[in-house]
Amino acid sequence: MSLAPRAVLVHRRTEYEELLARHGTHGQAAFFLSSRGRSIDEVARRHDDTRQALRDVASAVPLTWRSSTVERADLDRFLFAPEDVVVVVGQDGLVANTAKYLSGQPVVGIDTDPGRNPGVLVRHRCGDAASLLRAATAAGGRAEELTMVEAVADDTQRLLALNEIYLGPPGHQTARYRLGSDGGTDPGEAQASSGVLVGTGTGATGWLRSLWLERGSTVPMPAPRDPRLLWFVREAWPSPATGTSRVAGELGPGQGLRLTVESDRMVVFGDGMETDALELTWGQSVRLGIAATSLRLVT
Repeated sequence: MSLAPRAVLVHRRTEYEELLARHGTHGQAAFFLSSRGRSIDEVARRHDDTRQALRDVASAVPLTWRSSTVERADLDRFLFAPEDVVVVVGQDGLVANTAKYLSGQPVVGIDTDPGRNPGVLVRHRCGDAASLLRAATAAGGRAEELTMVEAVADDTQRLLALNEIYLGPPGHQTARYRLGSDGGTDPGEAQASSGVLVGTGTGATGWLRSLWLERGSTVPMPAPRDPRLLWFVREAWPSPATGTSRVAGELGPGQGLRLTVESDRMVVFGDGMETDALELTWGQSVRLGIAATSLRLVT
């Protein structure tokens, strides 16, 4: 007998909850903000709206389904199952934070604060949740397959990201490494920089775009569903031992970028999740390319 679908509601702590965690009580948090010319009322209102949205979405889950809730900080410890329908209740960035832990499960994005969020990935309102959950499990249900980027280290560690993957030093030091194309006999170029960024079309409105604009790149930015990645080296430093001839490029299906660490330590993380990073040391290598897994975003 097959298991009934499980709706997994993903959310994150609100600003109000973070204030309470820091200051202990509503009154102390209100005093802290008022002493700086700010009011807690707007923060509390957004908290109430988010909590109401979670209640509304939870009540829309069919009675025959199972359900679970997970907070953003616990995503790396949560076990998603093949029959799950993932409902992200929050901001666009929360969809990206969730995507790296999935393996093809449909995702529904619910916007808890229309007007403040761009709504690129959280495209729906709470009132649409019931019909979207049914559509997510229906044959032929509509979903966009958004391209993801992956990093695979030589010790089999693997990292997925929806927007971008960053490779660089853990602090503000200089990263030293060798960068080249994957496969063949390409020895790569020795480089010293503040890191390398590899991004997708979904990430083309964020960090990747800022680098693209900074370089005045003539390479077209990919769309979210394009099987294409762009990569940029940040602040490459020329010296007698390091070069700057390979500082930008694109990757298509089957193509990869290989980085070999030539410093004590480098970190690799995706979509700003620094707490869930791969750590590489001298001599280790990592391959960057298009992931076989994509994000199934229910439309």
